[in-house]
Amino acid sequence: MAIVAGVDFGTLSVRVSLVDSERGLIGSAIAEYPLHRKREDPEYATQSHDDHMRALASATREALKKAGIAGDQVQAIALDTTGSSVILVGKDLQPLGEYYLWCDHRAKGEAAEITEAAHREGLEAIKWCGGVYSSEWGFSKLLHWLRHNPDKRSEFVSAFEHCDMVAATLCGITDSRKVKRSICAMGHKWLWNAQLGGLPPESFLIKVDPLLKGMRERLDGEFATSDQIAGKLSDSWAEKLGLKAGIPIPVGAFDAHWDAIGAGCRTDDIVNVVGTASCVIGITPSVNLVPGVCGVVQGSVHPHRTGIEAGLSAAGDIFSAIASRAGTDVKTLSIGLEKYRAGQTGLLRMTWDNGDRTVLANPNLRGVTLGWNLQSTAQDELFAAIEGTAFHTRVILDRMAGHGVHIKRVINAGGIPQKNDALNQVYASVLGRLVLVPSKSVVSLGSAIFAFLAVGTFKTLEEAQDAICPPHRTFTPNASAQRTYDELYALYSKLYFTLGQPGNDGLGDVLPTLIKVAQSAASQAE
Repeated sequence: MAIVAGVDFGTLSVRVSLVDSERGLIGSAIAEYPLHRKREDPEYATQSHDDHMRALASATREALKKAGIAGDQVQAIALDTTGSSVILVGKDLQPLGEYYLWCDHRAKGEAAEITEAAHREGLEAIKWCGGVYSSEWGFSKLLHWLRHNPDKRSEFVSAFEHCDMVAATLCGITDSRKVKRSICAMGHKWLWNAQLGGLPPESFLIKVDPLLKGMRERLDGEFATSDQIAGKLSDSWAEKLGLKAGIPIPVGAFDAHWDAIGAGCRTDDIVNVVGTASCVIGITPSVNLVPGVCGVVQGSVHPHRTGIEAGLSAAGDIFSAIASRAGTDVKTLSIGLEKYRAGQTGLLRMTWDNGDRTVLANPNLRGVTLGWNLQSTAQDELFAAIEGTAFHTRVILDRMAGHGVHIKRVINAGGIPQKNDALNQVYASVLGRLVLVPSKSVVSLGSAIFAFLAVGTFKTLEEAQDAICPPHRTFTPNASAQRTYDELYALYSKLYFTLGQPGNDGLGDVLPTLIKVAQSAASQAE
């Protein structure tokens, strides 16, 4: 028997779960932290490292209290985080500002330059992330910071993903060269690839911008999968958390990847982690490079398999925005959604409110709703947005399947499917597949599984999943709804590729032009 702590840093809060290898979850607590946005700049999204660490300490102590156990009974702690959430650090790993959060899109210009240079220079690594580099990823954000913080460049030592920064902090590591970097994080977001020699060569980075000179060396180090140990809990942080010093901390990963593990993902499964955004995570036995799919990394989800990642830049955020505009909340607005029939709203919702992550990888898009009439309601739009996220997910799965990715099971995980059966039923009918949903929340359960592996409680990841993961509920496609959604999907797909990318008809320029005009107007108002 063993007790471990599994930690999940989300967009707005951290959850700490204490899990017993025989009894399961014995205590859990959540602590919130602020997300810093700017109305005048919708691309801006940052968070404070200190806020994260204070919340972690608070949630850990509260979880111990709820579980009714002493901190010295916890044998390991493992952490996952959002990503790519990047922090720039100076001497002794001191932050030089706040995290560029995963949903910060200020670096979309830099991303376009990296993409263009990668194709011009024949960088092989670009094929492993779908052919397009994203404003949500590490090098884009690093270059944006270097360009916009000239006064701090002399202090800059390195940049870290959130999962690596938290682990290093808890271990008391202050030398950037001694921080183990997550293959999950660096492979999916920083063009790292073991087969291609690690990070992109210095010669390529300089061609993107001379400011990147020397950055490869500053980012280099030991890259490891999550079955490796990042370090051991330091005395000072053990006291703050209420835990025992010296317990192991495995190399971290991204929240969606470990949520997939907690949801019971096995080889050839696809997990839709539906939260503020939506991550589509899969485990494949071999490498299949898929155009537009934002990451194929060996060892990222399962240490001994190939992980594949795609997703939507917003899902729950869209639902919340619709409810907020209506002066209510999603829970209230969702009452009665289960009575809606497929397509009954007459609305078709393109879920680009925060841009497109996959398969277009285009941040210069915004949400579109077609088919309004004078009686349309906010609840109609919410249902259409749920349908829209399902259609977008189908675009992604169709693209994967068309490039050799075998999909055995589809699992809906994340916070939203746990409490919205209407969404799960829509997904089953839109995808034309059985959709499995964990019968209990799996948030932070993946972290607990890797913590158990760190102390040797289970011999394999699969053995840990068999013991820890909850069973699934099953949602079956409705035949009538499936026929309707097949018809609507043809329209959705046509609009997706016509409005979402530049074309000869000019429609692909509509949304980017609206963004450009709005930004110009905002700058004139300052």
